[in-house]
Amino acid sequence: MGGGSVQVMHSVGLVLHPDRDSAAAVNALLDWATRRQIAVLGIEAEIGRLNCAAAPVTEEELGRRCDLVVSLGGDGTMLRAMRLADRQRAPVLGVNLGKLGFLAEVDVPGLPGALSAIDSEQFTIEPRLAIDGMLGGQAITAFNDVATVRVPGQGAAIVAVHADGQPFVSYAGDAVVVATPTGSTAYSFSAGGPIISPTVEAVLVTPAAPHSAYNRGVVISAGESVMLEILPASGRLAVEVDGLVAGYTSPGERISLRPRPAAARVVRLGRATFYQRARRKLRLTDSAEIPAEPARPRVQVTAARTPVPEQGPRPAG
Repeated sequence: MGGGSVQVMHSVGLVLHPDRDSAAAVNALLDWATRRQIAVLGIEAEIGRLNCAAAPVTEEELGRRCDLVVSLGGDGTMLRAMRLADRQRAPVLGVNLGKLGFLAEVDVPGLPGALSAIDSEQFTIEPRLAIDGMLGGQAITAFNDVATVRVPGQGAAIVAVHADGQPFVSYAGDAVVVATPTGSTAYSFSAGGPIISPTVEAVLVTPAAPHSAYNRGVVISAGESVMLEILPASGRLAVEVDGLVAGYTSPGERISLRPRPAAARVVRLGRATFYQRARRKLRLTDSAEIPAEPARPRVQVTAARTPVPEQGPRPAG
């Protein structure tokens, strides 16, 4: 399998889980980089707890200077690595240290093989869509989702959704989630939304625990904008960006969002398709109630009865 292309590598960036490390993964990366005479850069606050040869840099420097970013952690670490690589040339290789690791490409034992595949260009690059917006003058970017979420004790999330400048539908519920295809397997999936392939350029609007008349999600093209209007009857809402609270919004306010295709790039080795990963990691086979093999029709067997000859009246006496 070909199609992978990373320019001549001078440095590789290391993004670590905030409180979980793997010496085996770090050593494998350092050994590979040493053989190739490639510098390893890490965010100073993260690598300070490790006794390794990675050079400390700021977050801005890591995204700007690296030719490849390696994420060691779970999905949250992978999302942070994608944000660091946003608008930069470096693709991201995800190495799973957690339980699910839906976004990661390999587990720790598979890292040396993944680095060898990168050496021989036996990989592909998969673009990932982001959602950009403004919240109170602050720019926000999400690779999973932007969610307006009910604050406990302050009323439901009552939100009108405008698609491409036109009012379309209003929801009342616990939250309204605007998800990328990457995020379709996260909050949106838990709220009942569909799974969308990351190759689809679209965003998904899903209500969480809706109690409005219309409770279905909406898929909107990546070429169209999405605007969330917080209606007067709504409570004050938290705005979560990739699961982290970025701020709050009140009735009468609006949040304008714009999809941005190919905002980040991730390394794929071709060992499993998106659908294989989704089937395995979401345990879709375990939730199906349909038997693996069609049930055979039941055949009723009736024992043959030997006919008894009719008898006349028995003689008296």
